[in-house]
This record gives sequence, C-alpha cells and structure tokens, in this order.
Amino acid sequence: MRVFVTGATGFVGSAVVDELIDAGHQVLGLARSDASAEALVRAGAEVHRGTIDDLDSLRSGAAATDAVIHTAFDHDFSRFAENCRRDSVAIEALGEALTGSARPLLVTSGLAMAVSGRLGHEGDPCLPVSDGYPRASEPTALALAARGINAATVRLSPTVHGAGDHGFVPILIDLVRRTGRSAYIGDGQNAWSAVHRRDAAVVFRRAIEAPKAGARWHAIAEERIPFKDIATAIGERLGVPVVSLSQEEAPAHFGWFTKFAGLNLAATSTVTHEALGWTPRHPTLAEDLEDAGYFHVKT
Repeated sequence: MRVFVTGATGFVGSAVVDELIDAGHQVLGLARSDASAEALVRAGAEVHRGTIDDLDSLRSGAAATDAVIHTAFDHDFSRFAENCRRDSVAIEALGEALTGSARPLLVTSGLAMAVSGRLGHEGDPCLPVSDGYPRASEPTALALAARGINAATVRLSPTVHGAGDHGFVPILIDLVRRTGRSAYIGDGQNAWSAVHRRDAAVVFRRAIEAPKAGARWHAIAEERIPFKDIATAIGERLGVPVVSLSQEEAPAHFGWFTKFAGLNLAATSTVTHEALGWTPRHPTLAEDLEDAGYFHVKT
C-alpha cells in the first residue's frame, strides 16, 4: 500500500514509517519543515508538505494514498485542551477525504480508561471528553466509523520508550534532577503499562494491513509497572532519595504532572496479540532505562 503518515518524523511516527517501508509499503509523510522533509527522504519516504492545521494538505495527502495513519499530536501540555481540539479537527478532515471508500484510517490515542480493580482491555470505552480530559482522538475516530468510514484506533501505553524518547519518563527524570528526589504518591502501586516504540510500530503496521472499522488496538508490551518501581529505578540511577508523598504533598513536587503520576494505566493487549499476531520483541522499560540514553545530560 501507499500510506499517508502524519507525525511521520516524530518519536512514534518515524518508527511507523520505518516499519512500513521495511514491510514493503510506500510512505507519503507529512512534513512541516525542511528538516522533516530531509529526514523523510533519508528514511525512503515521499514528502507531503503541510501541517495538522492545514486541513487542505491533510485531505490531499489522504486522497492520494491507500491508507492513513495519524500519529501527529502537539504534546505541549500548557495548551492541552487546544491541542486536543486541533487533533479532533485534523482527524475529521482525514476522514472526510476517505468518505465513500474502504480505505482505512488509523488514529493514535492514549490509554485513558475508567477501570478499577483490574487490567483494562481493548473493549473498555475511553474516558468521555470533558474539561478534565479533553483529548478526543478516539471518540472522533469512533464517530467516523459510525458514519461508515473505515476508522480505528491504536491506544498507546503511557510510556512509549526507546532512544530519543521525550515523553513522560524524560519528564520525570528532569523533575528528579531539579528537585533532588524521586517521588511516588502513596504506596506507589498505581501502575503504568509500557511499550517500545518499535513494537508499537508493528501494531500500527499490522492494524493498517488488516483494517477493522471501530477497532481499538492496544500497543502494550508490559501490562503493569508500579509507578513506585519507575521512581525507584530513576532515583537509584541518579543517586537521590526515593520518597513517598501524600496526595496533599504531591502537587508541590509534581506540579502539572501530579495527575499523571497518580493515574492507574495498567492494561492488557490480549486481543491485539491474538487478532494481529503481534508479539513484542524489543527491550523492556527497565532495559531501556539502562541502555537507551535516558540519563545522558543534554547540552
């Protein structure tokens, strides 16, 4: 297939591009800068200039290809609600270009579900869009599927790790360096799932090769890593105290990250394993914390 990929030079998107090309597909990658365009050419992809806010460029990219994978998202959390709105509008535009065809659209979402006392799974509904959780990627994709568009969702683990990661784990490491201690909330048994970026890329590739409208796939290799274990590994590596904070103490330490530090985002990917024939093969989060350059001081 010829696949249009947004976010094609991002942390996850670039792995998706490599995975698609290695499997024999052609990639048309969205690029907003000369540097991004050059990176796509080096990867062996074609370049489509534009941004996620340029809806005409999104529509024309989707119209020129056999399938679309949307990985672009602005992770500036100071403008999270606005970025979620922009993401929803972009997904709608991509869907418009695919209306009346069977060409698939695969949308990236986070693992946010209202689950208590068990591992989340693919059949669990996502959190409804609200002021507290404005991300609408999955609801927008499901609404497109309800209108007959071949749209589905990949839910990413809260930590997608590997060399070049700029997500939650690097944020935590930076916080530990600035505060001189590595913290967790309460007993720290709220757990995150995790996946290596290249294992996640395989989920995207297999899901676009065997599309299923309305499907929710889980890119999850490790189901449950207690937040305390992550904090302990970071603290030991940086040689600082590892401490428990109360709910009342947490905001002063974590700031805007408090909510994420306290979330339980443990989930299984059994359906994804079985339906897509997917088996993670790349390093675990603990292995990457040792070997993927997370603690190199950036200059």
